[in-house]
Amino acid sequence: MSLAPRLDLRQSQSLVMTPQLQQAIKLLALSNLEIEGFIAEEVEKNPLLEASQTDEVVRPERAEAPDPAGADELVAGSAAAEPLDIDYATESHQQDSVADGGGGHDGALSMTGGATGSMGGEAPDLDAFADTGGTLADHLTAQAGAVIDGADWFIAQHLIDQIDEAGYLTVSLLDIATRLGVAQARVESVLRLIQTLDPTGVGARDLAECLALQAKEADRYDPCMAKLIANLDLLARGDLGRLKRMCQCDDEDMADMIRELRGYDPKPGCRHGGEPAQAVTPDLFVVRTKSGWGIELNGATLPRVLVNRRYYNELSTGPQDKTSKAWLSDCLASANWLVKALDQRQRTIIKVATEIVKQQEAFFLHGVAHLRPLTLARVAEAIEMHESTVSRVTSNKYLSCARGQFELKYFFTSAIQAADGGDAVSAEAVKSAIRSLVANEGAKILSDDTLVELLNARGFDIARRTVAKYREAIGIGSSVQRRRQRTLEGA
Repeated sequence: MSLAPRLDLRQSQSLVMTPQLQQAIKLLALSNLEIEGFIAEEVEKNPLLEASQTDEVVRPERAEAPDPAGADELVAGSAAAEPLDIDYATESHQQDSVADGGGGHDGALSMTGGATGSMGGEAPDLDAFADTGGTLADHLTAQAGAVIDGADWFIAQHLIDQIDEAGYLTVSLLDIATRLGVAQARVESVLRLIQTLDPTGVGARDLAECLALQAKEADRYDPCMAKLIANLDLLARGDLGRLKRMCQCDDEDMADMIRELRGYDPKPGCRHGGEPAQAVTPDLFVVRTKSGWGIELNGATLPRVLVNRRYYNELSTGPQDKTSKAWLSDCLASANWLVKALDQRQRTIIKVATEIVKQQEAFFLHGVAHLRPLTLARVAEAIEMHESTVSRVTSNKYLSCARGQFELKYFFTSAIQAADGGDAVSAEAVKSAIRSLVANEGAKILSDDTLVELLNARGFDIARRTVAKYREAIGIGSSVQRRRQRTLEGA
C-alpha cells in the first residue's frame, strides 16, 4: 500500500438546495399571520418591495382559464426560479374580494364584508375590550405598599415574587427565612398580611388553605367547614357518609357546604395578569356554493407584495459603482423570488385544501360522524405532490366553515374497522360517538365495557382499551369518576 501523497478526481451526484429554495419551502409551514411578520421583515430589508394590506382572497376558478404568467414574468432572467412542487397547468386562480360573494365567503363567521371592514369603516377591535391590567405581582405590590412598610416591605416583595400565576406560594417559609436571614415567625406574619390582599385566597400554600381563606372572608369558616376543607381527599372520592360523621352534620348542611365550596376560586391568581387569550385567525374559508365548494385564502391576514420597478429604474439609471450595481441586482432578484414564492405558496395551499374538502365532503355536509380516515400520503398522491409538502401546508393553519373552525391536521385521522366489514371509519367519528353516549347516559353510568357493546351496535369494531384511550383523550372520566361526580352534584 502506497503512503505517498497523490491527487484523485472523482465524480458524484448530490442534491443541493439553494438558500432561497429552502426559504420557500419553509414558507409553506407558516400561517398567514406568520407570513405577515416575515413580509414585514423583508420589506424593511429590501427597498424594492412594497406591501399593502388587502381583503383580497385567492380562490380557484370554476371555468377553465389560461395559465397565469404574472409571477413567471417577474422572475424572468432570475436565478431564483426553482419550482416549489406545484403544477401550474392544473390550477388557475384569480384575485377577488371576500365581499363579492354576497353574504361573504367567511364560513361560520358570517361577516358581510372583509375582515378589514370593507363596509366603509374598520370593524371594532375586540382586543381593546380585554383586561389590560398588570400582572398579579404588580397588583399585589400596589396593595402591599399601603399596609406594609419598613423591613417587612422587603420580605413582602420577596414573598410576592415567589407567588405563581395561580396565586400560590411555591417556596417554603423556612427557605425564605433562611435566605433573608430573618425569623420564620416574621415571614409568617408578613405572609398573613399578604393573604388579606385581593384576590382572596392569594398567597396560600395549598388548595385547602386557599379555600379556607375564602371561607373566612365569606364568614363561613365554622368548625364544620374547617373539617370539610381539611378532608378534601374524602370529598374528591365522594365519601359523603364519612364526611358527615366527621363534620357532625346532616345531609342538608353537607349539601350547603359543598355548594359553598363550589363557589370559591381554586386559582385566584388567574384573574390577574397573564397573556390575553388570542383568537385563532382562519387561514382558509370554505363555503358551499351552487356549483360545489368555494375555497378561499383569508386575504385579510395576507399582505399583497409588489416589486417597485419604477424605483428600480430610477436607481439603476443613476451613477453607481460595481458594488452598488451588484447590490441593486440582488435586491431585485430577492424581491422577484419572494413574489413568486408567495404566489406558489397560495396555489399550493389552495390545492391541498381543495383535496381535503373533496376527501372529507361528507363531514362538511353531515358532521363529524361522517369524517373519513385520511392520511397525508393519500392527499399527496391525489395531487401529485410529496408527502412532506402536504405536511408543511397543513401545519399551523386553520379552516373556517359552516361547522366551525378546524385545524387542517384535524381532517387527518386514523382508521377504525367497521364491525360489519364495511368501510373503515375515522377515529374522530368514534370519539364523537363516545361523547354522545356519555352525554346521554342518564341515571345509569355507562362502563367502558358497555360503551364497547353500544359502539359495536353502531358498527364500530373497537376494543375496550381503545375506548378508554379515546375517552381520556376527549376529557371524559371513568365510570367511577362520573358516578362520584353525579353523587356530589346531587348532594
